[in-house]
Amino acid sequence: MKWFKSFFLVLSFISSALFGQTGIFTASTDIGSVKIPGKTIYDAENDQFTISASGANIWGTSDEFHFAWMKLSGDFILYTRLEFPEAGGNAHRKAGIMFRESLDPSSPYADVVLHGDGLTSLQYRPLMGAETSEIKSIQQHFTILQLRRQGTTIVASAAHDEEPLQEIGRIDMGEKGKDFYAGIFVCSHDPERTEKAVFSNVRLTIPAPEGFVPYRDFIGSRLEIMDVRTGRRKVIYESEVPFEAPNWTKDGKFLIFNQKGLLMKVPVEGGNPVELNTGSARFNNNDHGISFDGKWLAISNMPPEKDGRSHVYVLPVSGGEPKLVTENGPSYWHGWAPDGKSVVFVGERNGEFDIYSIPVSGGKETRLTTARGLDDGPEYTPDGKYIWFNSNRTGTMELYRMKPDGSAQEQMTFDEWNDWFPHVSPDGKWIVWVSFPVTVPSGDHPYYKDVMIRMMPANGGAPRVLTHLYGGQGTMNVPSWSPDSRFIAFVSNSIFNAKER
Repeated sequence: MKWFKSFFLVLSFISSALFGQTGIFTASTDIGSVKIPGKTIYDAENDQFTISASGANIWGTSDEFHFAWMKLSGDFILYTRLEFPEAGGNAHRKAGIMFRESLDPSSPYADVVLHGDGLTSLQYRPLMGAETSEIKSIQQHFTILQLRRQGTTIVASAAHDEEPLQEIGRIDMGEKGKDFYAGIFVCSHDPERTEKAVFSNVRLTIPAPEGFVPYRDFIGSRLEIMDVRTGRRKVIYESEVPFEAPNWTKDGKFLIFNQKGLLMKVPVEGGNPVELNTGSARFNNNDHGISFDGKWLAISNMPPEKDGRSHVYVLPVSGGEPKLVTENGPSYWHGWAPDGKSVVFVGERNGEFDIYSIPVSGGKETRLTTARGLDDGPEYTPDGKYIWFNSNRTGTMELYRMKPDGSAQEQMTFDEWNDWFPHVSPDGKWIVWVSFPVTVPSGDHPYYKDVMIRMMPANGGAPRVLTHLYGGQGTMNVPSWSPDSRFIAFVSNSIFNAKER
């Protein structure tokens, strides 16, 4: 009966596309007088959209295409990975992301569009019934597209797989009314035939509003997992109440994250989180993690009786009353030694942030870094030979590694991005981390920025981009690998219920 189940699922996806909600989109609609009706199929298991469409063109003074859309107002960011699965189609077929004032075929619009021949461009019609204009990208054959509305400005960006986003162009579209339509589209450029495009990792982000005050104001969070081999992302939980920093349990079944001072536990398949018992520790921040043997949990708690300064504690991973490890504060946990006998943490002492180690049983802390600047994010390799960390001692935040006694400190990244929180895969082969843009001060890792998750071999080499997202602080502050080294977990951010704003 597997064939029947598969047929039913496909049928349900098609029905939702034709008659109602399609994934994150409100509806799927043909625009203009198309000869062959289009359709949108949403694969919920893989969080993937496939659009088939005809249509003469999206150009001139009037358009014909198929559009999966939602109605929004205000600023937004819409992102996708895009491919044409069938080779040899029309060289001028089009697929991409669109902002549109109305569903009228002559409506003002702007889009970032991939053509069948690889051309990528920002197209736009500034007024009802006006001629379409275009800004062409010099490079071609992009696979990642992003369209952003910021005030009256529309910004089109694109990237090849494993590369940073680059801006293609921007235009001022004016206010265009309070409400508008945003979504993904396909046009065959041939009224007599259909063309198909596949959209994956589709993410709508409603960014933090103007006037937002970091660390006072917050927006919602998504908990995502990603297959580092395929690049496929999947949202397993989201909440208007912000949360941060997921850890993967040793059995691979659960993720632990912090929310409003508590630690929460949610199944990897998704569901409702439950509170993890941390006893009297009720002011936990986003620096927490599980020992290599999976038995113990280290937390960074900021109790009022210690002036709200962070201190490192340990407790059983199943929950219980925590035991204090660091007498001095502030101290922020970041890594377990493989033998479970000690931890490494970031401590602020006399205005300097450096990396320290300390026995889990407590006692004397040992300073491992002394360079000027901020050292952060220490984490052991599984074999215990190195501690990875990040430092802005050269001016830019870069990744480093050192021996467990602090010797042989070696810089491992060398580009213009500000790199934070290196995490070593359980098999010891890979490093993943969060990269902030050059516009962010090197000593800061703030909330709600355009960031990348990047990866490179543990012995060094050229970094590659795994994905782009809106996040930063709390995205991946702590060890986030699945036990089999195939998946990572991270947090992205957005305002939810944007349609009701």
